[in-house]
Amino acid sequence: MKKIGVLLSGCGYLDGSEIHEAVLTLLAIDNAGAKAVCLAPNIPQHHVVNHLNGEEAASETRNVLVEAARIARGAVTDLRKIDTLDLDALILVGGYGAGKNLSTYAFKGSDCDVIPELSSALQSFYKAGKPLGFICITPVIGAKVLGEQKIELTSGCDKETAGNIEAMGARHIECTASEAIVSKQGKVVSTPAYMLETSIAEVAKGIGKLVTEIIAML
Repeated sequence: MKKIGVLLSGCGYLDGSEIHEAVLTLLAIDNAGAKAVCLAPNIPQHHVVNHLNGEEAASETRNVLVEAARIARGAVTDLRKIDTLDLDALILVGGYGAGKNLSTYAFKGSDCDVIPELSSALQSFYKAGKPLGFICITPVIGAKVLGEQKIELTSGCDKETAGNIEAMGARHIECTASEAIVSKQGKVVSTPAYMLETSIAEVAKGIGKLVTEIIAML
């Protein structure tokens, strides 16, 4: 059975992983006959947001790995241990946590930094010819780490994000939420998901196609 890593950045789209995208990814992997292995960095969240009113909960602090365990039903591995898992592919789930916890994209745009353990993992997978999947906002992380490889990525049709992706060296391809883009360079697949104002059904189609393409590359 093929093992596909699913990288989470917390729990909840405003300060961590987008839960719909995470669950749909886990479901698509299971339906494809592969095994999903959840990972997250063991680091503090940038901040905590009250998802009921959208306001920052300044007095609260949370840990990304602990929060990701909510989605993974406890079965989540510290990202630092990724080399011990013998994974065949890696998928990054969207949500603002990707730009706040996994990187500084939410604050610095194309001048962002990516946490070292993730940057190292993406470079390692790419060089080894292992498929990489980027959902929602996470293509900006792919562009930052692998942009010099001229990979193709999508964030839907958001012009600002597309411009940042291209500023980091990658090529942006417009795409609907129900589709996925396969890069001509490397084994890289991406889908916009909730980067677009769309339904969960459309997001499910796009994520399903992303997983199907990744499985086909294995």
